[in-house]
Amino acid sequence: MNQESTLVMEEQNQILEQAAAKPLVRPSYVAYALLTLILLLTCAIRIHLRNIPLERDEGEYAYAGQLMLQGMPPYKLAYNMKLPGTYAAYALIMAVFGQTTEGIRFGVLVVNLATIFFVFLLARRFGGPIAGVAASASYALLSVSPAVLGFCGHATHFVVLAALGGILLLLRAIEQERKFLFFCSGVLLGVGYLMKQPGAIFGFFGALYFLRTRYRHGVQWRALAGPLGLYSLGAVLPFLITCLLLWRAGVFGTFWFWTVSYASQYASNNGLVIGSYFCFLTFNRILDAAMWIWVIALLGLIVVCLDRRSIERSQFLLGFLIFSFLAVCPTLAFRPHYFILMLPVVSVLAGVAVSVGTSKLISLTGRRSLQYAACGLFTLVLVACFYKERAFFLEMDPIAACRSVYSLEAFPEAVPVADYIRRHTSEDAKIAVLGSEPEIYFYAHRHSATGYIYTFGLMEDQKYAIRMQQEMIAEIEASRPEVLVFVNLYTSWDPGRNSDELIYKWARRYIQDHYEISGVVDVPMTKTNYRWGADAKSYSPKPYYAVMVFNRKAS
Repeated sequence: MNQESTLVMEEQNQILEQAAAKPLVRPSYVAYALLTLILLLTCAIRIHLRNIPLERDEGEYAYAGQLMLQGMPPYKLAYNMKLPGTYAAYALIMAVFGQTTEGIRFGVLVVNLATIFFVFLLARRFGGPIAGVAASASYALLSVSPAVLGFCGHATHFVVLAALGGILLLLRAIEQERKFLFFCSGVLLGVGYLMKQPGAIFGFFGALYFLRTRYRHGVQWRALAGPLGLYSLGAVLPFLITCLLLWRAGVFGTFWFWTVSYASQYASNNGLVIGSYFCFLTFNRILDAAMWIWVIALLGLIVVCLDRRSIERSQFLLGFLIFSFLAVCPTLAFRPHYFILMLPVVSVLAGVAVSVGTSKLISLTGRRSLQYAACGLFTLVLVACFYKERAFFLEMDPIAACRSVYSLEAFPEAVPVADYIRRHTSEDAKIAVLGSEPEIYFYAHRHSATGYIYTFGLMEDQKYAIRMQQEMIAEIEASRPEVLVFVNLYTSWDPGRNSDELIYKWARRYIQDHYEISGVVDVPMTKTNYRWGADAKSYSPKPYYAVMVFNRKAS
């Protein structure tokens, strides 16, 4: 064999070896196929959970959205300290999917699917396709978990969607130096703030990260004015437009009182010690539900901290983690669904850990097949976390699932109570709910006789409490509601040691003088007892665990 033939054979062997080293299918194709599978499994789980009764936050958003679809501006018949972005989102969802529990759940499903895709894109950017798939799978599971009330349509789902969209656009804007993208990024992050106030923290993160990248590259401060100005303009524009629309609708004063004046009182109720205790309790339950995902995310954090070759990734993910935690903290209440704001960065860190771990195995052993073993191990972790909550995801009916999470809350009972009201009142009738169950207004399709759809604020130890009680009393007396619902549940009032009892004393007198009992609903852990009409008049409900429906006496 001559030398020329030998060289040809060596070249052919090299080509064959390179072909053997390459996967038969492009990693991006495999990643998108797995992402599609994750999205389909998410659909299956959330569709199975679609009939769980709305809880009170969802009821608030649904009722406010329902009013908006009727042409009623926010804060006219429904007072709350939250900004109106989620109200508008619910109105859009119900316009598309219908004004039902199922319709709302389908809308939340769409939001969740979009967020999973954004998590995939973000993780892929910092860790490749494997990181993208692992992160999206982690977020899909964590964000539907009952440990964070993820199956519900809380405002935090909408904050995360807008924030991730804005952050992805910001990263693209920094790369391409396109001013229009800076503006669009700011708009999305501003929309995140409109969904709920803690969303503003992601806007600050974006601005600081942009400044840090420019400082690292030695860009002069004068050159930052244009991009940063457009970013800031985009961030404040949604809020300014909202203020203008509410001013034109004549409700700006009410909006400002609830979202600024009262919100500042609400935020100061918990001190640092009490807040830290609540944080520990809540996080402990969240950690217990999916501990190994959080452990892997911790490994990802360690990898990021030790990584000296990718400064961009380290600074971004560390900053994103810190600001995500800060977004959970403003009120120091640390409710489970607040932690949804941390799930994207936790999922991305888990994805980075899987990706880096896989790469290390391949580099140490030279065997590419070990990537499948590493990914298979992570899949087992996800399956184990899912299996731990399998009863909720697969076995419980909607009422049992609701009870397992919310115990003796009256969320399941709100549905038949509202059905009774709708059947026995005209469409233009006004009703009042003494308690914090705005979902009753939504289910009943009836306007509230008062804007106080929650009574928590009336019981708080804050300077506006007695004024709020007096206003609620005055509004109900002026409206003379056809039906009055009294929710005799501690969790619907949450009275404190210093709560003023004016509203209780007034309610007893007002109901006795102007109303008669027409429905009694006991709220036990097992089977709910319903008594209507004549049966209700002779029935003695259990103390502190009942919902009572009263009809106005004929004058």
